[in-house]
Amino acid sequence: MLRIKSYYAALLLLSLGLLFGGCQKSPPTSTKPGKKSTTTGMAFGKKRPNGEDGGFAMEKFKGQPEGPNLVFIEGGRHVMGTFEENIEMTAADNLERTITIASFYMDETEVANVHWLEYLHYLKADSSEEIYQAALPDTTVWAAELAFNDPYVDHYLRYPGFRYFPVVGISWKQANDFATWRTTVVNNNLAIKDGKKEIKDKAKAGERIPLESGVVLPGYRLPTEAEWEYAAKGLIGTQYIDEMQDYARLYPWDGHSLRNPYGKLMGTMMANYKRGRGDYAGIAGRLNDTAMITDWIYANPPNDFGLYNMAGNVNEWVYDLFRPMSFEDVEDLNPIRRNEYIDQVKMYDPEETLITNRSRIFKGGSWKDVAYWLTPGTRRFIDEDSSTSHIGFRCAMIRAGTNK
Repeated sequence: MLRIKSYYAALLLLSLGLLFGGCQKSPPTSTKPGKKSTTTGMAFGKKRPNGEDGGFAMEKFKGQPEGPNLVFIEGGRHVMGTFEENIEMTAADNLERTITIASFYMDETEVANVHWLEYLHYLKADSSEEIYQAALPDTTVWAAELAFNDPYVDHYLRYPGFRYFPVVGISWKQANDFATWRTTVVNNNLAIKDGKKEIKDKAKAGERIPLESGVVLPGYRLPTEAEWEYAAKGLIGTQYIDEMQDYARLYPWDGHSLRNPYGKLMGTMMANYKRGRGDYAGIAGRLNDTAMITDWIYANPPNDFGLYNMAGNVNEWVYDLFRPMSFEDVEDLNPIRRNEYIDQVKMYDPEETLITNRSRIFKGGSWKDVAYWLTPGTRRFIDEDSSTSHIGFRCAMIRAGTNK
């Protein structure tokens, strides 16, 4: 009996502790900073203690706003690099190593023709003719002396039937310019929709919107090579128990096969790629990957991060400058190669290696590539001013205000 009373007494004390402990003031956070400064004790607002204007204003913040078409990619440890050997190639420029990627956002799809046409529309209205002309895709990338691709030269970009197919004929520089424009337009819209009057006025006047306002996004940009590769593999879907993954992935989907192993779609191809010499889609009546050139940006199932066509359809530009030894040089937290730091171009013979300070990496494989290039660890490069019928892009964005 005494033990029972002691038990209930302890339970009562615990309940009272939780009750009164719950009434204690919570420490400030970014979204709930409180009404007063924990440094000076002064109230946040427009007035100073003496009544004059100019007090420190703490703007409301609900977290980073949602950006159009972006998918959240939770960061973490990652084994970057390729573990597939191609005996026909002597390059070993992406050897496996462990890195960590901070959380970020990425477009769930490739940027499509309709997105680029919208971009051109506003450039024509708001910019000079020179800027508009510089933004036009090179539609002649479809042209070939010994192939009849003339319909794509004239129709691929502008014909409504191709609206949601990936834009091609875009250089690395043009992709960066698009990301800059997109940032401005999205942030202006967010400021007008959610900001206070002074923020709205700045947006309408085309002025810089302060980051302190909390209503704008960080910039859209090309993903780094490490971010792109991490997002493509989507290994979050293979994790079990605590920090355990049951296997790696050769492609962005489960398994090591190019065919769907499940359900009604069993046996169909999981990506749009070139199956072999002269075989781009299979035979009539059974066009296995459904596309002889590019395909709908939502074609094929997304990977475990919710990203479409991270293998095949079109290759994608990433930000990094190409160097074969980047895997030895760059940091192991959020690695990137911006320039020739440490690995200078004079170390290479440009006539033999084609490596310059304008060589940019593209990844992912395309409708024009064989299966080897669909693996996320493979990498190739081309001049940043070049464009082709098989390279497109998607944008990425940092997740601001987080340490994960």
